[in-house]
Amino acid sequence: MELSNDIVLRPRFKIELPQYNEAILSDFKNAKTMQSDFKVSVIDDHVFIKFPKEKQTYWSPQLHLEINAIDDNNSLIYGLFGPNPTVWTLFMFLHFLVAGFFLGFSIWAYTNWSLEQDYAIQFSVLLLMVIIWIALYFAGSIGKASSIKEMHLLNDFMYSVLKKEKP
Repeated sequence: MELSNDIVLRPRFKIELPQYNEAILSDFKNAKTMQSDFKVSVIDDHVFIKFPKEKQTYWSPQLHLEINAIDDNNSLIYGLFGPNPTVWTLFMFLHFLVAGFFLGFSIWAYTNWSLEQDYAIQFSVLLLMVIIWIALYFAGSIGKASSIKEMHLLNDFMYSVLKKEKP
């Protein structure tokens, strides 16, 4: 699995296994009780793997797996690495807030420009919003880069539970 893509902040992957999905889910339920390095939650066809609270940092990733049955002998696992949902929600809220300010000040600047009035303040705020947007992107990239080692630990744990060789 490749985690070095610089654009994707929440890497995704897909694995097909020659095993029924209920058997895979029961393996994760068993792994939940057999170890203490990871917190494993199994809800319906979804498995959430994260670090215990005492090992978590602000940008600690978690691994969300959706295990779908293709037929009685095969399953498809969809995986998603990402930060804590609360952190991701805050991150997205800030993006939408910046986008809203950008849109509002763009309209205000255009209106002032078409009325031939001064629009320097609005244009300055537009530039500030672009700078904040870039800063948010780099903050997300830094958060991802700082948690790659933890992503690999989650990935290794997943493959150990699946009893499958890493590609």
